[in-house]
Amino acid sequence: MRFKYLMMTALCTAGAILLSGCGNAASQNNGHDKLRIVCTIFPEYDWTRQILGTHAADTDLYYLLDNGADLHSFQPTAEDMIRISDCDLFLYIGGESDEWTADALAESVNPEMQTIALLETVSAKTEEQKEGMQAEDEEEDADEPELDEHVWLSLRNAKQICGEITEKLCALDSTNADDYRANLAAYTAQLDQLDQQFTELTERSDRKTLLFADRFPFRYFTDDYGLDYYAAFAGCSAETEASFETVVFLANKADELGLDTVYTIEGGDGKIARTVIENTKSKDQQTAVLNSIQSVTDTQIADGATYLSLMQQNYAVLQEHLG
Repeated sequence: MRFKYLMMTALCTAGAILLSGCGNAASQNNGHDKLRIVCTIFPEYDWTRQILGTHAADTDLYYLLDNGADLHSFQPTAEDMIRISDCDLFLYIGGESDEWTADALAESVNPEMQTIALLETVSAKTEEQKEGMQAEDEEEDADEPELDEHVWLSLRNAKQICGEITEKLCALDSTNADDYRANLAAYTAQLDQLDQQFTELTERSDRKTLLFADRFPFRYFTDDYGLDYYAAFAGCSAETEASFETVVFLANKADELGLDTVYTIEGGDGKIARTVIENTKSKDQQTAVLNSIQSVTDTQIADGATYLSLMQQNYAVLQEHLG
């Protein structure tokens, strides 16, 4: 997850472009005809457009991972670095997966730029090495706990971050501040409603443990609703092949707890889940997919995907398997 060489190359290229032909484009942007906002991941992008409301049409709102790239391996282009350097508001995670943002911010040519680092906006938790979870083959900085970056999967965190986004927008565009605050109030009500639905669902369910034969990015979510979990890998793990010991541990947990569902996240092939099921006593567990909302494409957005719609899909999955 470290791209120092690539970043230096991108920064040199970006610097050269800024000093040459593309300088005119940067100067034109400095005219501030529109707010220029750059978001690294989809939740940031969608929260911002919900708060902008009708003003989104008059805003240069840009989403970096719109091709569905995995945030853990994303490498910004020179064009991305230029866009960030000249924007008015930059939203990013602020964890190990986007360490490259430090270089981008160091190259900023907009002294008035506002920033929001998600991990600094909420109460971040260290990534948990749960019992039975497969460790990385090569752990970097093993003595330093890594923060769990997936704060957006908590609706309560989303509410807090949206408040911060609103304050930044109001500071940048005071003329429309009343609209932004009204949009925040309406959106917060929707977040609260879905949060309540998850609370009621998990409280009435006798099943309090989720078993993931995959990476597990849902720590903030399970903590919100008092759920336990077991998983093959941590949320930011680069591992894709589960060891025999990991498979057997998960299969035994499914047997021990009487679990009838093995979960995965979007985008996988489900191979580990099938192997876990094959190693249980009953071999009849179902599989279910929960969306981690970290690789949403522009095609999905054009088809109407929103942060709330994807979280509502997760609710529907849990309602089927926990309800």
